[in-house]
Amino acid sequence: MQKHDFSLDAKYRQEEGVIFLSGIQALVRLPLDQHRADRRRGLRTATLVSGYRGSPLGGLDTAFERNPDLLREHHVVFLSGLNEDLGATAIFGSQLTNLFPKPKYDGVLGMWYGKGPGVDRSGDIFKHANFAGVGRYGGVLAVAGDDPVSKSSTLPTHTEVTMYDALFPVLYPGGVQDILDLGRLGFELSRYSGLWVGFKIVTDVADGLGTAEVAPGRVVVADPGFTYEGGPWQHTQNPLLLPPFGLELEHEIHYGRLEAAKAFAAANRLNRITVPTPDAWLGLVAAGKTYYDLRQALRDLGLDDEALRRHGIRLLKIGMLFPMEPGIIREFARGLEELFVIEEKRGLMELFIRDILYNQTERPRVVGKRDEEGRVLVAADGELDADAVARIVAARLEPRLSLDSLRARLLLYEALSERPAPLTIARQPYFCSGCPHNRSTVVPEGSLAGAGIGCHGMVLAMGRDTVGITHMGGEGAQWVGMAPFTEMPHMFQNLGDGTLFHSGSLAIRQAVAAGTNITYKILYNSAVAMTGGQDAAGAVPVPELTRQLEAEGVKRILVLTDEPEQYPGDTRWAKGVEVWHR
Repeated sequence: MQKHDFSLDAKYRQEEGVIFLSGIQALVRLPLDQHRADRRRGLRTATLVSGYRGSPLGGLDTAFERNPDLLREHHVVFLSGLNEDLGATAIFGSQLTNLFPKPKYDGVLGMWYGKGPGVDRSGDIFKHANFAGVGRYGGVLAVAGDDPVSKSSTLPTHTEVTMYDALFPVLYPGGVQDILDLGRLGFELSRYSGLWVGFKIVTDVADGLGTAEVAPGRVVVADPGFTYEGGPWQHTQNPLLLPPFGLELEHEIHYGRLEAAKAFAAANRLNRITVPTPDAWLGLVAAGKTYYDLRQALRDLGLDDEALRRHGIRLLKIGMLFPMEPGIIREFARGLEELFVIEEKRGLMELFIRDILYNQTERPRVVGKRDEEGRVLVAADGELDADAVARIVAARLEPRLSLDSLRARLLLYEALSERPAPLTIARQPYFCSGCPHNRSTVVPEGSLAGAGIGCHGMVLAMGRDTVGITHMGGEGAQWVGMAPFTEMPHMFQNLGDGTLFHSGSLAIRQAVAAGTNITYKILYNSAVAMTGGQDAAGAVPVPELTRQLEAEGVKRILVLTDEPEQYPGDTRWAKGVEVWHR
């Protein structure tokens, strides 16, 4: 192993050896590695990175912005999207570059990023862009931040379902090494198949730290040799998404591009049998973070690779969740009595695997979300960790394997579950010291306010006569629908400035169009406080904002500030604006 002088930039610049980095930093390195690989191939390529911040990818934009020289050297352009779907549309545009005159590069790659709700709101552009296809020397990786237990989201997320609906191949890395290796293969898969490729990143992977091996030849891309309609495979790129072109592209996606993705997965071993026990009775299948949870669980149960082989257990690591490559599944299932799929949330892999094996003459019993009797086996809600997986696997193995290590671990879990919970000090989430919105969110007696997306949503637990919450950008539209059916004449609505510029301005326009009596409290602090304090994309100064609101038809506008004197007498306010001291 080579030794290198230590540098904080080593995680991005070091091209061979071992590096130490976080999941977010691995995502920053990924387009740099792709550029280096293209350069070695004689290709002159660039990359556009765009999307919208949000946990667990809340610091990704900041990590890119802190490295302008690095990005410039590798022809990476970072563009913070106004919101997720506009960022995705910009990525869509990057793939059309070589269809227009005078391109600067042989191809442009795209890397979109967004959290779970952003994946949902981008469904329309995802489908349009995926139908149109990627550039011949382009390719797109759609990085989806998945928050399975709502650590920083209103609802738990399961992003691969949305990406599956958009017909994206979906890759699921389980750590920093996977991000670098699977990510490189993801770009190549996109370029080969013509499809956008989903890249699921869960909270623990984004926030996690680890070492990774890097080398120019570490990721070797094999040509699958796929043929389509009698000739060598080359996807069609066509942005004319109207009949009959859309129907022709739909046919190509199902019978060309997705089949090409399966061939690529097989040729490049995106799914791997990691413990190939010859005479196994049981096969365990997992992907991404859950695969590593499974490996830890097996170690906790006293089952290393040798023990797994001795007890007839085979192990399969899935890298590409969709489309499921049938060859590896049939190979893995051969001779098994039972195939056990361990995955979080809904059982997508289980469905795909069962579909592949259903018409086999000899096939194993397939269990996952439920056992053969229909009883819950792996929960479809919440999050899996190593302990949860160990409980599930131990309970499943115990009737077949009489092992002291299994019984001991189950007894330990039973003892831990009976132990009284430790007394800890519970601290309710609260506003930062000095935050003006601690006062801004108070409502007059007898009034109600609607909550909104952002840290000010904490008021829901503060007893401040604040009710309900919508998706990001819908703030106030719920009152538009409620107002005709209640005697209550008016409602306040909290709206952060980051959300306003993201999409909330449309809700204000809806309220004006409906003639609804509502007071929006625009909580202006020039930062997206909840995801790292970044500047709000597309933000404008307060005076200009008042003019925008006036142009939208808002009847009365008040500006409340601790420092009215900061606005000189010639400030260009909208007509009739009043400036009050808070």
